[in-house]
Amino acid sequence: MSTYVIVGGHGKVARLTEPLLTARGDTVNAIIRDRAQVADVAACGAEPVVLDMQMAGVEEMAEVFRGADAVVWSAGAGGGSPERTYGVDRDAAMRSMDAAALAHVDRYVMVSYWGAGRDLDRLGPSDGFRPYAEAKAAADAHLRASSLAWTILGPTGLTMQDPSGLIDVGNPEEPYTALPPTSRGNVAAVVVAVLADDATAGRTISFHDGATPIERAIGADRDPVRS
Repeated sequence: MSTYVIVGGHGKVARLTEPLLTARGDTVNAIIRDRAQVADVAACGAEPVVLDMQMAGVEEMAEVFRGADAVVWSAGAGGGSPERTYGVDRDAAMRSMDAAALAHVDRYVMVSYWGAGRDLDRLGPSDGFRPYAEAKAAADAHLRASSLAWTILGPTGLTMQDPSGLIDVGNPEEPYTALPPTSRGNVAAVVVAVLADDATAGRTISFHDGATPIERAIGADRDPVRS
């Protein structure tokens, strides 16, 4: 049994991940910003931890992370102002990586998106998606440069379709708009699978709903696209 911290604990992917982990006996501490979300998170079997990650400093985050086996970043500003997007998806995410290192939590899983960091050339300065793309690119780069045992997950566009347990990994340089989408349930299952597979550390795994069982798709012998 392990203890995991999920940042963005009330998000759609997080609330699908939490019961998968707790069902196998793991402890999940789910970080949320709004106390009104406590009951929802508790219903998923997780322990709610109220902390505004946009405002929290590295040491405050480290106190929450201390004693965990891994940190999972599944948070996001969810649109809105560019300032909040940079504040959450870039700055808070980067501080959380530094906090994990400070708390001696070596394992870190980032939920990113397909092609993050590779799509900036096609996005003009006025494109509404650009702040998010820039924020995720910076956060992913910070994670890759860290000393953590990181895994970056890059699903294509997300849906609420029932999870199939089947995905395909691929080349993140291919435009995700030309690829099948990814169910959030499959993303949750991939999070659980990589936490159980140390061979996924140091790898960027880009994927979408497909035809390969998740454990086999992410296996080291499948050689997913690496950073």
